[in-house]
Amino acid sequence: MMFSGIAVGYLIRSRKINWISRIIMLFIWILLFVLGVEIGSDPAIIAALPTLGVEALFIATMAILGSAIAAMLLWKSVKGKGYKKGGKL
Repeated sequence: MMFSGIAVGYLIRSRKINWISRIIMLFIWILLFVLGVEIGSDPAIIAALPTLGVEALFIATMAILGSAIAAMLLWKSVKGKGYKKGGKL
């Protein structure tokens, strides 16, 4: 299916298709809605939502903290190599 889309895109690549982004966004919203319906209709997932929420919060917090620490270490590494303000040598 994906390869047929690639083939069609290749064949019409010279045409201006500004409307395609709106269609893609519409399909993404439809897919998200259907996913929500599927999750909402599953009693096991609904019952586990409090636990899933806590786990998701923990994972998100650790990801943000890890990114901040990595950025700080990178900054210290780059700063020590003679880079001046503005990113120039």
